Amino acid sequence: MDSLRRANVSASVAASEPVPSGSALRLRPLRDRAGWRAVGEITSVTCPDWERALERLPLRMTLGKEIVCHLEMSGVTFVDVAGASALAVAAQGLPAERRIVVERPPASLPRLLDMFWPDLSAIEVVAR
Repeated sequence: MDSLRRANVSASVAASEPVPSGSALRLRPLRDRAGWRAVGEITSVTCPDWERALERLPLRMTLGKEIVCHLEMSGVTFVDVAGASALAVAAQGLPAERRIVVERPPASLPRLLDMFWPDLSAIEVVAR
């Protein structure tokens, strides 16, 4: 069960990856740009793995001299307030010139960001 809760961080990204069952979250680096691909759910159970990945965003950006980090979330089925809060905190910790582009998130994430962090310019949401 513990292995289901740990984020599986590896260098490869599957083209079409099945969504993990239950409260699992998988995070993999993007091959073509700085960032992560997330698959599963981001809840209080998986939030520690999500937070660890978000903590590494500045490092992934620095390696490629990127000013934008991408979070590809088309495989995420749900994000709760804890997950949205972790994303907001990570964005607030970025240097002024850097930002996070959230691609194709579940509907809950943009609603939470608009509700609790309406003026957070370090996050750009690219809708489905």
